[in-house]
Amino acid sequence: MLEEFHEQFNQRHQYSRDWKARNNSQVIGYLCTYFPEEIIYAAGLLPVRLLGGHEPQDVAERHIPTMFCPFSRDVLAQGLLGRYAYLDGLVDAFTCVHMRNVFGSWTLNIPLKYQYYLFTPVNVRNPRAKTYWAIQLGKFQKSLEEFTGHPISEAALDSAIQVYNHSRNLLRQIYEMRKSEAPPVTGAECMEMVVSSQVMDKQEHNQLLEKALVELNSRKDNRQTGVRLMLIGSENDDTEFVRMIESLGSTVVSDDHCTGSRYFWNEVVPGKDRLLSISSRYMDRPPCPQKDVEDIRFRFLHIKQLAQDYNVQGAILVQQKFCSPHELDFPALKAFLQEEMNIPSLFLEVDVTIPLGQFRTRVEAFLEMLQLQLV
Repeated sequence: MLEEFHEQFNQRHQYSRDWKARNNSQVIGYLCTYFPEEIIYAAGLLPVRLLGGHEPQDVAERHIPTMFCPFSRDVLAQGLLGRYAYLDGLVDAFTCVHMRNVFGSWTLNIPLKYQYYLFTPVNVRNPRAKTYWAIQLGKFQKSLEEFTGHPISEAALDSAIQVYNHSRNLLRQIYEMRKSEAPPVTGAECMEMVVSSQVMDKQEHNQLLEKALVELNSRKDNRQTGVRLMLIGSENDDTEFVRMIESLGSTVVSDDHCTGSRYFWNEVVPGKDRLLSISSRYMDRPPCPQKDVEDIRFRFLHIKQLAQDYNVQGAILVQQKFCSPHELDFPALKAFLQEEMNIPSLFLEVDVTIPLGQFRTRVEAFLEMLQLQLV
């Protein structure tokens, strides 16, 4: 059953094409997980997160600078190479400068029926952020209604909120299993569950998650847990990288990144004002460094709680090369983990095609050090 998440993620482009044909509808790509998918889903469209291909390319550099993060260049390359030719529209929330430039270059060079740039507060903890963003969501909803030619009803929004909350609840249940002394699921398997949920119809993905829960509850696995690790940092959807880490005598039992727990951690609390409810959920979600500019300890304390809940023994800090928000974040986070929790950490700077051999050596040395400390 769990292999299906792997297959769905690897076949995500074909899935979207098939979904369009089955539903006689359209697919909207989004670049940042701060974009409110519920509104797109309520319009009867399929929201799909755009991800890289982890393959060498030489087409993006003529459009955006080479000192932009490899993930942003990889995503744009996938568009320029025609991998996302099935997209009907592209949307983006106000995010880092690199992804903003991907949105601009994409809309200039790749034909689209629809595009929308949604300004999202940077200081998500500002008291006015939720109300302000709800107004912006209303403008986006109106734009989407004009594009599709039909209104988005309150009933449709309620249904979308329910479907997405159910997805978040199911993923939280699976993540709860990772707290056990011998987790029945690996970090790589969990990452595939999360990234596949970002590229599939949530109702269909929920059915897979429900079956996975049944399987995991009765799963008998002789795999040794080894060192309990936490993965923190930039966007990273490379499951082979996580498999390499877990093949060396460790298990990634927790994470804090946007292809992991940040994506689904909290739910929409239903209310009379649907857009304000959706806005509140996204403003309250575990923030990334680009969004929490008021007090980094707010984010660090969330990471501390995760580390305690999952009995984390070491952390791997993963940064996409040139990712300024995380680059500025990690020195303070590394010190916080060591000084307040006595959790050693390993910093890895990654590129599009991660050099697994080089990283393998560094991870092996890190795990050997941890194992000596844990004896």
